[in-house]
Amino acid sequence: MINIVQIGLGPLGQIAVRFALERGTIRIVGAVDPAPDKTGQDLGVVCGLKPRGLIVQANLAAACRGKKPVVAVLTTVSSLSRLEPQVRELAEAGLHIVSTCEELAFAWKTQPQIAKRLDAICKQHGVACVGTGVNPGYLMDFLPCILTAVCQRVDRIRISRFQDASPRRIPFQQKIGAGLTLAEFRNKVAAGTLRHVGLTESMHMIARHLGWTLDRTTESLNPIIADREIRSGYKPIRRGQACGVEQIGRAKCKGREVLKLHFRAAVGERESFDRVEIDGKPSFTSLISGGINGDIASCAITINAIRSIVKTAPGLRTMIDLPPVGFTAAF
Repeated sequence: MINIVQIGLGPLGQIAVRFALERGTIRIVGAVDPAPDKTGQDLGVVCGLKPRGLIVQANLAAACRGKKPVVAVLTTVSSLSRLEPQVRELAEAGLHIVSTCEELAFAWKTQPQIAKRLDAICKQHGVACVGTGVNPGYLMDFLPCILTAVCQRVDRIRISRFQDASPRRIPFQQKIGAGLTLAEFRNKVAAGTLRHVGLTESMHMIARHLGWTLDRTTESLNPIIADREIRSGYKPIRRGQACGVEQIGRAKCKGREVLKLHFRAAVGERESFDRVEIDGKPSFTSLISGGINGDIASCAITINAIRSIVKTAPGLRTMIDLPPVGFTAAF
């Protein structure tokens, strides 16, 4: 049984709590969320469950008082700069960290100074920290890396994640711009508040694993425009409005394109799938028809990584650094 403290009780954090409680191998001994509607409330009630007798606290010190957590599950923000002080506090408390922060998945190239600081503070206090999730963290980086294990040569990898966002949580639908006018969509893109975070991080993770030195990475972002009225999401979407986002990441090595990551998420998307195409020796395609539900998978892999993070060498790590991450439960 591994004792954990849950940091952040938004929609993703609440699912993570429910998943952890189902396992029988994890004990939640503390929970932190400073939001007025959560602090002082029973954790079970906040997460839509029966009362658990565990009160959500406003800060880490109060949540850990008299407890001995080993791992912190950190489900708060996507921005690494905003996450840095949270990781520092957790590391100084001697806690291993599993976070859903997308920019943490592989920060060594995108934000190297922060990455170096986090690596140093974790090593100083003997703990490991990793950013994970369904994407980045698995489908568009870790999984392709593992698939290359059967290859004698890899020339190019193409990864596609197409998903109908209708069953996804509301914040995700909002993050991809579902229901916005095109002007609203463009304004949010310009402000940096609308995009899927992680394609560039995924490309660098794959390159590091395969030993490629990338010349250049690029990323494009465009709205997906509804060609009909759509009512399957959290709000009605009129024809001509944005129903989602399409992003394409590309990376070149020695002047040749070696990576293409195609992410498309929209409310009402007609076909969902996850596909990895590897050109090399041998060349092959791996297809997950119907795709993987992102909310379930992100929380599941976060919980599954708890067992691996406690076995990992101290420092800032990536999913390819951890001992194999997989499902485990008490029977």
